[in-house]
Amino acid sequence: MPHSNPANRRKFLQQSAALVTASTALPHLARADTPQTATAESLVKVLYETLKPEQRSQVCYDWGFVDPKRGLLRTRVANNWMINDQEINSDFYTGEQKDLIRKIFEGIINPEWHAGFDQQLEDDCGGFGEEQSIAIFGQPDQDQFELVLTGRHMTLRCDGNSAENVAFGGPIFYGHAPNDEEEADHPGNVFWPQAVEANKIYTMLDGKQRKLAEVATTPSEQKVAFQGGEGQFAGIPITELSADQRGQMQVTLKKLIEPFRQSDQQEALECLERQGGLDACNLAFFTDHDIGKDQVWDNWRLEGPAFVWHFRGAPHVHVWVNIANDPSVKLNA
Repeated sequence: MPHSNPANRRKFLQQSAALVTASTALPHLARADTPQTATAESLVKVLYETLKPEQRSQVCYDWGFVDPKRGLLRTRVANNWMINDQEINSDFYTGEQKDLIRKIFEGIINPEWHAGFDQQLEDDCGGFGEEQSIAIFGQPDQDQFELVLTGRHMTLRCDGNSAENVAFGGPIFYGHAPNDEEEADHPGNVFWPQAVEANKIYTMLDGKQRKLAEVATTPSEQKVAFQGGEGQFAGIPITELSADQRGQMQVTLKKLIEPFRQSDQQEALECLERQGGLDACNLAFFTDHDIGKDQVWDNWRLEGPAFVWHFRGAPHVHVWVNIANDPSVKLNA
């Protein structure tokens, strides 16, 4: 697929982003100089403008800021962390700023998934803004910037396509633990239906295919750096699947990207297509952590040259996502 013009691409993604009505959500923003509809990115700019110098000094960073202990901070991903010490629901932020942060979060999530993420946040940390923090990298009043939202079972990004070559603004993480040690059917886990769809593929495999798909040992969940075109991918190549099995693989892929806004879904699919699509990927089901011993595999992974979707369902759900159109993109985890 030929490379598109970056300016046109950015315009397309911004226009197709999930829109929220700023004047309805935040009445004080309905000024003559404020659009009646706003993308998550435009709300990051509004948020940035409201921050006082003492606030910016603690939550705003240069685009390439390197933390002495954590490396390039903008691209770091983890399953449970605060990117800085300023909790969203603390007195550090004004009520207006907290409202803006919430609307930015809603803007990067599929509206049909707002309730699901809120359930995850309630179960895992007591609700949105609790034990969560944000950081803003670059200059929101210019072209290159990114907001990173972190907390327990969450690393999400809002970048307006500033981060070149990557989907979702960089690697992301989501997860849920309604119970720390979950039962086989993962009751109440909002992300378990993704595993249900993936396991439908397994039930369609014949004996020979299952031997290819089954892998004895789950790799470290943090190991989601790209292997490139010469990588050794675990599991069964998607090219070994029949037409109906490949159809279910497409259904599963759609389920994986479903929680996120339309522009991020599209960018993820475009990155995958650049590296050969699903035909360049392998699907692995890991057999060493089978809750309930039911062969409904809790841990599984879809991986290609610059595509990793690692689903760890035991003892509860952790999902690591790293997607780019170029395997040379480096991960900081």
